[in-house]
Amino acid sequence: MNKPLHALFTNDHRRLEAILNSAFADPAAINHGLYDQFRAGLLRHIGMEEKILFVAAQQANGGEPLPIQAKLRMDHGALTSLMVIPPSVELTKVIRHVLDLHDRLEEKPGGMYETCEHLTMHQTDALLDRLAKVPATPVHPPNPSPKAIGAARRAMARAGFDFDALGGPQEP
Repeated sequence: MNKPLHALFTNDHRRLEAILNSAFADPAAINHGLYDQFRAGLLRHIGMEEKILFVAAQQANGGEPLPIQAKLRMDHGALTSLMVIPPSVELTKVIRHVLDLHDRLEEKPGGMYETCEHLTMHQTDALLDRLAKVPATPVHPPNPSPKAIGAARRAMARAGFDFDALGGPQEP
């Protein structure tokens, strides 16, 4: 079976991983331009899933959310909250951990992408067209406020992750 939606999102995962790796190639000199590109790309990717792919799959599923959808939404909330915090080596470890587990849920056989692909098979071209037209997501500068770290810690906990145990950055 041809899986163009699965391929689109999986390839975007790899693209985002490469940008993140490049941004932190020298941990002593984080490339902030690349990190901002990663942030904007990840937020665009999340938006494409939440506003287009998941909605189409849920509609095709008789309006019922897919079983894994709630977990993925919680992960998206956690990842979005992490994009607010200034970049650091500690933060990138947390981001990578969440993305690794999250991406597996989406990419694995029988995962979210395969399920969405199956449910929306008669609208693939229309979905690909809509996805291609999603604009870049504007991002604000990172927020160094302790409140931003607290919000990220809470969003991570809601998604089932322990921010502190993963070595997340602490309030200044």
